[in-house]
Order: sequence, then C-alpha cells, then structure tokens
Amino acid sequence: MKKPKIVFVGAGSVVFTQGLLADLLAYPELDAVRVALHDIDPERLEVAEAAAHQIATARGARPEITATLDRRAALDGADFVINMIQVGGHDATVTDFDIPARYGLRQTIADTIGVGGVFRALRTFPVLDALAADMAAVCPDAVLLNYTNPMAMNVWYLAGKVRNVVGLCHSVYWTMRGLADLVAVPYEEITYLAAGVNHQAWVLRFERDGENLYDRLDTAIARDPELRRRVRVEMYRRLGSYPTETSEHSAEYLPWLMRHDAEIDRLRIPVGAYVRISADNVHEYERTRQAVRDDAELAIAGTDEYAPQIIHSMVTGTPRVVYGNVVNDGLIANLPAGCVVEVPCAVDSSGVRPTRVGALPPQLAGLNRAYVNVNELVVRAAVEGRPDHVRHALMVDPNTSATLSLEAIWRLCDDLVRAHGALLPEPLRATLAD
Repeated sequence: MKKPKIVFVGAGSVVFTQGLLADLLAYPELDAVRVALHDIDPERLEVAEAAAHQIATARGARPEITATLDRRAALDGADFVINMIQVGGHDATVTDFDIPARYGLRQTIADTIGVGGVFRALRTFPVLDALAADMAAVCPDAVLLNYTNPMAMNVWYLAGKVRNVVGLCHSVYWTMRGLADLVAVPYEEITYLAAGVNHQAWVLRFERDGENLYDRLDTAIARDPELRRRVRVEMYRRLGSYPTETSEHSAEYLPWLMRHDAEIDRLRIPVGAYVRISADNVHEYERTRQAVRDDAELAIAGTDEYAPQIIHSMVTGTPRVVYGNVVNDGLIANLPAGCVVEVPCAVDSSGVRPTRVGALPPQLAGLNRAYVNVNELVVRAAVEGRPDHVRHALMVDPNTSATLSLEAIWRLCDDLVRAHGALLPEPLRATLAD
C-alpha cells in the first residue's frame, strides 16, 4: 500500500482523536502516514490540529497532517476513515434524558437502544448518508471504521451504502481486562471467546491453559457481596455467561430494573450517568483548548483501541484478532440474518475477516433478539420513511415498554421529534399522537 491516508471524521472529539493518534503514531511503520482531520466546528478542528502536531512531535513521528471543514476534500483518496461524530452534541444528549424523564422513563447512558439510542440514531443517519455519498465519490475502497453510537444501528444503516465498514467498540477488551483482574490471572495468560451484539455480547469461553476461569469468578462473587451488587454480575448469575458491557450500560437494555427503586438501589444503577459524562467531556475539551492556546504540554496517552491496530495490520500484514461489529452473514446462527453482530475478526493485509461463532445459548440469543428488534425497526423507519416504525421500535424496546403505556410512548416520541426537529430525516419529522 502507498503511504496510507487516514481521515478522522468528527475530529473535534479532541480527546478521542488524541488517543487514537497517540496509538497510530506509536507504530514506527505508520510514523509518516497522511492524516486528514475534519469537523464542522472550526474551533474544535483548530484545537484538534494543534493537538495532532504536538502528539506527532512527542512520538517522534513525521505524519503529513491537514485539517479542513470540507468533508469531501478530507476524504479524497482516503484508505481508512475513522468516524466518531456526535450529531447534536451535549445539548441533544441532555434533551434525550430530560424529555423521557418527564414521563418517568429512566436511562443511564442512552446511546445504544432505548429512547436515547433511537433518537441518537435518527439524528445520525442523515450525516451517514452524506458521508457514504462522499466516500462513494472520492474513496470507494476505503475502510470505514465506525466508533459512533448507536453502533449496531449505524453499521446496519451503512452496510448497504459503504463497501467496507466495521464498527469498533472497546467493551470486550476492557471486560476481559476486568475479569482477568477479578480472577487474579494476568490478562496475557487468558484465552476467551465473546459474541453477541454491541454492548450486549457474552463471554462464551474464559480460560487459562484449559482451566475454566468461570470457576474462579464464581468463587470471587461468592466471597464478595459488593460484586453481587453489579448489574452485569446479576446477569451472569441468572444467564450463565458474563456480559461484555458495563453495568450502567447493561441496566437500560433490560425490562426488569430501571422502573424499580429497590433494584436501582440494590444494584447501584447510576440513573442519568451520561449527562454527567457528557458534561465532563465538554470540560475536558475546554481544558485541552486552553492548553493549546497556552502552548502547554498535553498528556499523551494511548488507548488500546482497535482502529490503530486494524490500520497497522492492514498496512504491514501483521496478523491480529480484534472484535468488530459486522453484518450477520451466518456468523451467529440464531440471530437474524442481516442484523449487526459483534464477533472476533481476523485482520491482516487482506482486510478484516469476521469469525463464524455458531449458535449462542438460547437464553442469550433471546435477549439479543429483543435488542435486534429495536435496531431493525429504527433502520426500517429511516429507509422506508415510516415514522410509525420509530414508535414501534420503542413499543418493543425492553426498558421503554416495561415502563410506559402505549399512549405515553407515542406522545414521548412526538415531544422528541419536535425537540430534535431538522436534525431528523425529513420523512420522520411527523407527529402522530394527536
């Protein structure tokens, strides 16, 4: 491959951009790559560009760095596109929490399924359409590495529009890091297999040299009553496999927890957590902006994210296994064909190749299918121009349907349609409850 060109779309997500660049430029083979930064916010783009130059200097790398508000110009000739946009920013996130809360609907992160995930997807799809059109025009063979949530809905929506797309999330990796700590076994010594859907995949195998490490996990849980106050531990005890996403995420994908005060207290569920996280992200950006203006040194830290690893493997041929979100083409036998699943993927110079996992245990597939039902209806709503399917998605969403009446669901959708307005696909801006 020629000197690869890597495009960051949504580069104004400065902290995330910094971490990915720190990883990329740590590889000697990638020290002279072409990096194109794009964002629609001029100030954030300027901060990202300054940070990128500082990271390159700290790494002793010699990348060619450009920054532009013109997305198509940034994409021209790209080999890899990293997408990390957040349409509507912090204000839209607050709206996704505040309006449902008026109806008594509790959320924790609101970026995957549920009311927040559905409307985040609907705000994102029009921008994905434009991104896909630009890629088709100027870099049709580029690999799109998507970090934007809701991961499964976005990759499903993009699958027919972009030739090569893989969704990336760090949940499997950090779950296994955490489990290794819980059982007191070095991460480098464990082997594992996980599969399912993004933010609700399952650890199907957890071993060291043939030893089933789940036995050690059971001992740790039995010893520590505080561990039993985690949603994901509760799911493991009831379902038999450990989920690969944090408790605060996992809680809002289930019908049994968020409407019960006692369960929120028992399992220490942080209602509204992402509003605080989002505000912290804004403050972190402001600190970075001030550091750049003061010509102060930035903290340079890697992330262990998959995108830099994939790029390095494809450029150098170094074989790796990562976890990716891809279209289910027989990869998980008892989840619907065409949905987006999270499975191990082999990577080398030939690209990203998903692994066929077979069938999940039926209780796990049953929960995943509830999640997939929401995904499908949201994607269909956008593709077919069906505002009723937005309501149908929330009628089958586990947390929403367990909390609200049908009439409340439809009125809540109307309130969010009015609030998000022109950010939504034009055919989905209709209110239906009146």
